[in-house]
Amino acid sequence: MTGRDGPYAVPVPRGYRVGAWEVRAPIATGAFGSVYEGCRVGDGDALPRTAALKFLPTGTSTPRHLAHLRELTDREVELHRRVARSRLIRMYETLTVDDPGRPGLDGATVLVLEKAEGSLAALLARAPRPPRGPALLAQICEGLHQLHGAGWVHGDLKPANVLLMGDGSARLADFNMAAELEGTHAYTPAFATPDYTPPELLWSEIGERGRRIRPSADIWAFGVLAHLVLTGAFPLPGGTPAARRDAAVAYARGAEELRLSPGLPECWREIVRSCLARTHEERIGGEALLRWVREAAGEAGARRPRRRTAGLAAAVATVAVVVVLGHGDTARTGGEGAAGPARAVTTAPAPASAFGYGADELRTDKGVPVAYRRLIVDSAHACVRPLISPALIAAMLKAESDFDPGLADPARDEYGIARWTPRVLRWWIRADGLPADEVPEPPFTPAESIPAMGRYLCAIEARLHRSLPGDRRLLVAAAYRTSYGTVNRTRGVPAAYRAYTDRVARYLQEYTPAPALL
Repeated sequence: MTGRDGPYAVPVPRGYRVGAWEVRAPIATGAFGSVYEGCRVGDGDALPRTAALKFLPTGTSTPRHLAHLRELTDREVELHRRVARSRLIRMYETLTVDDPGRPGLDGATVLVLEKAEGSLAALLARAPRPPRGPALLAQICEGLHQLHGAGWVHGDLKPANVLLMGDGSARLADFNMAAELEGTHAYTPAFATPDYTPPELLWSEIGERGRRIRPSADIWAFGVLAHLVLTGAFPLPGGTPAARRDAAVAYARGAEELRLSPGLPECWREIVRSCLARTHEERIGGEALLRWVREAAGEAGARRPRRRTAGLAAAVATVAVVVVLGHGDTARTGGEGAAGPARAVTTAPAPASAFGYGADELRTDKGVPVAYRRLIVDSAHACVRPLISPALIAAMLKAESDFDPGLADPARDEYGIARWTPRVLRWWIRADGLPADEVPEPPFTPAESIPAMGRYLCAIEARLHRSLPGDRRLLVAAAYRTSYGTVNRTRGVPAAYRAYTDRVARYLQEYTPAPALL
């Protein structure tokens, strides 16, 4: 069977029956699967009359190819089963073809999906710069936010993977490259669409589990997508995907500038720039991006987004410190956060805007030092897990050191505002850690310590057993002071750390704005 884009990856004859469904017209095909319209002809009144049947082959091929196809299928099925959100395409059921007479179909997995009316790719082919482009971009951004909030990265955002429904709304689809986050990273197959792949992944190493990917990769893809929808052109020069890939690499290395189209509306220019920052650390976070995109799509006066590095730089500018940091084990060791001998700290006056930064998530009237507020808020936003909040990070810093950046406790080998143990800090001091044989030496600045705490808490929350009783935020705090393995084994806060988590609980309530109090 051949479609407009060539042969179908999985040819299925019209009238073929699978489960309660009969195959009708072909809809689309990709490299690893094909989609057909399906009509319900069997039992299942709870199911719609029509659906999209996505056939993912697992039939005859080499063992290596079979394993790859199975991994892609499992990724998509797992995400659909565990994540149901309004801006993600819905899955009704999964089926397996049992037809030894058709080796190409036998064993194939069939996803029965909500049927769309078309795709963003088809819309752009018919009408570049569609009038409803801003509204669609807001819905796509909502979908990414929902996906990231559930702890997943899409990994292949592009127009073909955005479906348009009968009411004109957009849904994200095609999750065979999606991956669940493990702390700050996920692992995805080493396949991507070059035009939408961030430069750091174009030269990244591929390990046994695939390629490491962050939510910021989807943010980059959204920036490319937004530029394409609003201008009809890609944001990097080149007449072919390969040429644009080379331009992206040159841009990331500082040899090429970003050249946004003059046709890009003014209120979207900084949005796109913030998505297409050279490094993943500089890209805007998903929460701030969604707020700004919604404002721009509503044609309201859009406010400038707060980029992560801008936030860190502003916080560092408010305080000149000689600092130390400490932290315990995957293995954390140490006591209950008693302050050691303080070092001199010189603070410069904080800008007036810093006093209100993140005020909807962190109370500004309860003693959290202004100099660290931006660092705390941005470090929480860098984690896609909502339990890792600015109030939690602030509460833990208060319990660990009373916000003393000069804390030094050599007896416990713990230092600074977050009481880091240097041998553990090396894994979290930056997104990709330090080499295994490189242990950082104190003092450490808050600009190193607080983001590292956010990264570690994000990883802890992902590794704590879901069945543990009690306030999960306090379980995270206990694991920071001991280890997530200890908390999992004891099925709760170990007795030795209850006084510590009681303090965290008290500060957490104090620092949480009233509407969000539990």
